[in-house]
Amino acid sequence: MRTILLAAGEMAHLAPDDGRQPLVGNAMSDRQALLHSPGMALVIEDGMIIRMAHTEEVCDEFVPDARLGSARPVRITTTSIKAEVWDLAGAAVTPGFIDAHTHLIWSGDRSDEMRMRQSGMSYQQLAEAGGGIGRTTIATRSESVDRLIEIGAERLDVALRHGTTSLEAKSGYGLSTESELALLEAAGALNRRTGGQRLHLTWLGAHAVPDDMTRSDYIDQMLAEQLPAVIEQGLAESCDVFCEEGWFTLEETESIVEAGLASGLGARLHVDEFSDSGGLALAAEMCVASADHAVRSSFEARAAASDAGVVQGFLPCTPYVLGSDHWPPIAEAIDNEWPWSLASDYNPNCRSISLPLAGSLAAHRLGIDPLAGLVAATRNPASTLPFEADVGVLVQGGPADLNVLTSDSVDGWCQTIGVSPCSHSMIDGIMTSH
Repeated sequence: MRTILLAAGEMAHLAPDDGRQPLVGNAMSDRQALLHSPGMALVIEDGMIIRMAHTEEVCDEFVPDARLGSARPVRITTTSIKAEVWDLAGAAVTPGFIDAHTHLIWSGDRSDEMRMRQSGMSYQQLAEAGGGIGRTTIATRSESVDRLIEIGAERLDVALRHGTTSLEAKSGYGLSTESELALLEAAGALNRRTGGQRLHLTWLGAHAVPDDMTRSDYIDQMLAEQLPAVIEQGLAESCDVFCEEGWFTLEETESIVEAGLASGLGARLHVDEFSDSGGLALAAEMCVASADHAVRSSFEARAAASDAGVVQGFLPCTPYVLGSDHWPPIAEAIDNEWPWSLASDYNPNCRSISLPLAGSLAAHRLGIDPLAGLVAATRNPASTLPFEADVGVLVQGGPADLNVLTSDSVDGWCQTIGVSPCSHSMIDGIMTSH
């Protein structure tokens, strides 16, 4: 079935070039280079954009009997062609949002930990008192794979309502071979559901040390048993390590990542969330795809990461929910032309899987141009996730993964706090109304 979208408002194609590398600096806010003016149309076939042109031109060629002028995006009836035809009524169009850092599947509830943090307990003190990752691990291990699939599906539906059409999904709340495989199995079952998101699966066995093992024994188990089983399962595409003081050291992180790379996995890292422990510098040395959090990294490490092609993944929802005023240095990244992206960091502490909320914090709290934030939630994270399709941009010959906004301006993507900015989303040419 052919689908035709007519009469768009501003359209963020975000591809003045081949669209595969992250944009940096002022290029992220270049409206002339990154946007089509209102009035564009898309012709979609077999999930791919086969034509991108002005609405008048597309109507003349494909649907001369189309009657436009709706007050809001609606499907319209035509007789000249067998196709699904939409009048977008001047609504802005963006690429589908890409969330490159999520802890998608876990079970349990840690809502009471906010009160503990407010009493002065640190993240590490909570973990030492039986809360944190260990508490979620106990709850997650008790669930069946079928229940984990249900949990993941519910969260993916929420993410899609907020415009996320592709995302990375980490394991990490199993911390045993059996449970880590179950989390990856559940995520794998959800990957590319009909009309559903593309998922990039990441093995995060090195999220914490389980309570029933010593540190050295768990690292030995990860390398000798867990990683080989993950490779045999064939679902994970990357590995990740929580490289942070109190969790995994630089040396431990290096050994785990090297083993993952040798087994054919890509690499991503959690780094420098609570202190500058040298994680971003290690990420630069190892040329990982993305080094996330990176809140307290040094200027030298950021420059080295940029030189090595490492994208700094900024997660502003995390300091927000933790009550921290130490925000990611996004303005500094723009000024120095370091590649960066935005992600939700959805997890038991940060229970928002809305990329528009991350964009809102960047715009409303850090003064970042909404268009730069949009690039950081689409094209830039796509460069760290090796999907077969060129997601994160809108180009002729590329996938029809996009959002129709409730605004006529693409800047509206991050300005509807608490409410989705999307009236519709499309994945592989399948339109979903929200």
